[in-house]
Amino acid sequence: MPIPIRTASLSEKKPSFTSDFGSITALESTDLPVLKRLSIRRLLLAPRGVREPHWHANADELGYCLRGEHLVTIVRNLSARDSFTISPGEMFFVPSGALHHIENIGSEEGEMIEGFSHEQVQDFGLSGVFGCYTDAVLGNTVQAPAAAFSLLKRSPRDTVIGSRSNSAVVEKQDRHVNPYKYSVEAIRPPVNSPAGSVHTAQTKVWPALKNISMFSLLLTTQGMREVHWHPETAEMGYVTEGHGRMTVVSPGGAVDSYELKPGNVYFIPPAYPHHTEDIGAGDLRALIFFDQAAPPDIGGKLLMSCYSREVLAATFKVDPSAVPDFPFTAQDPLIVPRVNPIDPCNRS
Repeated sequence: MPIPIRTASLSEKKPSFTSDFGSITALESTDLPVLKRLSIRRLLLAPRGVREPHWHANADELGYCLRGEHLVTIVRNLSARDSFTISPGEMFFVPSGALHHIENIGSEEGEMIEGFSHEQVQDFGLSGVFGCYTDAVLGNTVQAPAAAFSLLKRSPRDTVIGSRSNSAVVEKQDRHVNPYKYSVEAIRPPVNSPAGSVHTAQTKVWPALKNISMFSLLLTTQGMREVHWHPETAEMGYVTEGHGRMTVVSPGGAVDSYELKPGNVYFIPPAYPHHTEDIGAGDLRALIFFDQAAPPDIGGKLLMSCYSREVLAATFKVDPSAVPDFPFTAQDPLIVPRVNPIDPCNRS
């Protein structure tokens, strides 16, 4: 049976929406059928560009800022309002159904990578929803004459991205700490060595999260993400820098090995073994999304300390004397230093 295609390029894909003020490129299960419970978008906003107030009916959203300065406003239950700025290396979380907007408040183009907890996201824009109701109904809703809405350009089709006529005024409280904002790159990484580092955005460090999380992974030329898998958890990655290689094993021993370059998206089904390594001249960086707020992990280095020499000998059909004296590992390292040369070619 052929192995399903698990990679695609987000950066080379035609935007699903584009205007003079920005664009959205979405990669969902219609583009990559293997996707389940995860999808991804790339949002570009010109200076003063505004992603209109909108919400997602079936998905939580987790955004990471790559470039630019942005203002995010979220309206939740009973009109609870959160407004905060987002800069490179910072993240935001929006619960499913919560109204939110994003605008570029800087002088350069802004770029966001957005992960979603569904493979096909259902969107509602404020402009499109209001375009479906009469002036009278909207007037009654806000307790104003119907004529108050007569000058607004309304259509059932969302504006999606518009533009401000003047610069945004950022209030002091927009710079404050907010439970829906997380400075993931500024926090001390739980994993950090010459082989690489991992900054984590998961529920134990960011309690607001649910149904989705993210790791910011850095692999140096000396390091490798060990062979591992995530029980009951799917993984979706977006490569931001470098040249890497990933190998995924499917049930029955089918092996899929492919290279990773900037703009590439990959998907790993729950509990499928996989590894990642840097095969380029510089660092490999990736944003890795999971479909749980606290993704579990089983690493190959740790598991060799979980079983006796006799069990390992029976597993690999050798005499116990042939089993190496593996060092005891009390905690999974996630990233290991590479002590062997890079394999010269991909397995397929």
